[in-house]
Amino acid sequence: MALNAQQAFEGAGKSKGRTVIGWKLDRDQRKELLQQFPPKFSEVVADHVTLATRTSGSAELPSEQHGEIIGRIDDGQGVEAMVISIAGTTDRPDGSTYHITWSLSPGRRAKESNDVIAKLGWHAIELPMPVKLQPARF
Repeated sequence: MALNAQQAFEGAGKSKGRTVIGWKLDRDQRKELLQQFPPKFSEVVADHVTLATRTSGSAELPSEQHGEIIGRIDDGQGVEAMVISIAGTTDRPDGSTYHITWSLSPGRRAKESNDVIAKLGWHAIELPMPVKLQPARF
């Protein structure tokens, strides 16, 4: 059975007693962003930006509340992501790139966005798009 986009995320990077911290997209703005950047694949994710995985339940949430979509990548095989700049950088502390998994084909998983960006890089969009971010634990 194929995983839906939420199940694909929930299975990524979780271990007992550990959580992911980062940012959730503002729900109202998410609707607008999906119109601005129509998803390429059938399973729409467009949910969050990860700061760190496998953190303790007491890890401090990030303070930033704004970012910008500055790039996009689509591997042509079922993974699409938007690259995000937060506090002037796209570099996550773990060496990967801040991004939002935008859409997936059935059977693909949200955590694959990291590999796609590392392998293929990403393409800048013409006009950066500001995004509201809500610090969160998930």
